[in-house]
Amino acid sequence: MNGTAHHGTPHDRSVIVVGSGPTGLLLAGDLAAAGVPVTLVEKRPHKISNLSRAFVVHARTLEQLDARGLADEIEEKGRVLDRLRLFGSLTIELTGLPTRFDHLLVVPQYEVEKVLERRAAEAGVVFAYDTEVTGLVQGTDGVTLQVRGADGEPAELSAAYVVGTDGMRSAVREAVGLPFPGKSVIRSVVLADVRLAEQPDDLLTVNTVGDAFAFIAPFGDGYYRVIGWNRARDVPDSEPLGLDEVKEIARLALGRDYGMHDARWMSRFHSDERQAPHYRVGRVLLAGDAAHVHTPAGGQGMNTGLQDAANLGWKLAAVVGGRAADALLDTYEAERHPVGKAVLRSSGGLVRMAMAKTPWMFAARGALTAVLDRIRPARERALGQITGIGVAYPAPKGAHPLVGKRVPDVALAGGTRLYEALRAGEFVLILPEGTAYRSDGVRVAHWASDRRTALLVRPDGYAAWASTSAEGGVKSTDFPREFATYSLR
Repeated sequence: MNGTAHHGTPHDRSVIVVGSGPTGLLLAGDLAAAGVPVTLVEKRPHKISNLSRAFVVHARTLEQLDARGLADEIEEKGRVLDRLRLFGSLTIELTGLPTRFDHLLVVPQYEVEKVLERRAAEAGVVFAYDTEVTGLVQGTDGVTLQVRGADGEPAELSAAYVVGTDGMRSAVREAVGLPFPGKSVIRSVVLADVRLAEQPDDLLTVNTVGDAFAFIAPFGDGYYRVIGWNRARDVPDSEPLGLDEVKEIARLALGRDYGMHDARWMSRFHSDERQAPHYRVGRVLLAGDAAHVHTPAGGQGMNTGLQDAANLGWKLAAVVGGRAADALLDTYEAERHPVGKAVLRSSGGLVRMAMAKTPWMFAARGALTAVLDRIRPARERALGQITGIGVAYPAPKGAHPLVGKRVPDVALAGGTRLYEALRAGEFVLILPEGTAYRSDGVRVAHWASDRRTALLVRPDGYAAWASTSAEGGVKSTDFPREFATYSLR
């Protein structure tokens, strides 16, 4: 194993993250940046894989990356797309999104991973590559992972908490006995990395015709990722794949194959819709594909996992740092499980609509297209779901209407903005100019406008508390109990 992981007795302030995909890297980096000792366990050798399927980073994810000072760097590695095309005939403009990231960013997943891995390493994460999880034992004060290194020898790693971000076949999820109910939705999806003799007109090329679907996106190095499916060819993942089959699917769905040649990699896979019934079992938590998988439609997979990590990271850091009770971790499942379920519905619905075959499905697709095209609130709701901008969390009864809602990147006094202030990884209390805060250790900012609302923003950019009657000042006991003791170090 690489590095020096925690062995033997559980460490009451340490966390083990299993799986070094985007979700695990963001989470591990957040924890380490908050001062938590973190070991990141990965069964593969150390390399950034080009086999990833994600190519789209949505607006809400870019906001979360901005809150870590990473968005601008990742934007430079990708290309901006200002519209979203659905069902071939419907195009939705993104320039009206209420965010500075009013677009899709087309960038290969491995470019995102490179940035997140560097940040995690700089924050002090210990990486244990070539290390496979073989078992797990929970105790009252920690978790012991049983692992096997590259030499085949068994070993143990211990920590206060373990988070499984190890994908659809999660060893962590299996070790705690959680089922992964669902089904395979699409079989025999083909993937190929190819060069093209003809450059597509659009940055993302995607269409469905009859039984065929195809998607083409650029890597930026002269190669393109092709994803295709032909409903008429339902074969096992083990069936050999040749370039001629990929080209035929492209011709069926797109009308041409763009002169595909020099394939450097090809594979066949199936797409599942599954979700674990719980994201937490004692001191073990799940995030990303270990907790939920869905079809690639709408490009929501990697984005949902990264937003899981953004929700969990500050909570876990607060608990292991002694600034919050263990019960705060229950809010992770309460908030993110419904989001995962909604993504399953929306991505699955997009696939079923795109691959409509029966008359009633064609009629339903036509009706949905008309609604989204003509009715602005419906279009905004759909965009909010796909881009993550519209995701909100449940608020306690009687709470201010802003509680649980995403807080935009508002301007703050002094020429800064909220998502710059959030880079410390802590709560930000935004007050009207002249309003006092009667406590120590909380990051305080003031509106750049004459707004009179007092607003406590969580580290993940959601409103934790708000008041429109704070003229006499604000004190920490005004906040919900789970946040009252949360303070900056």
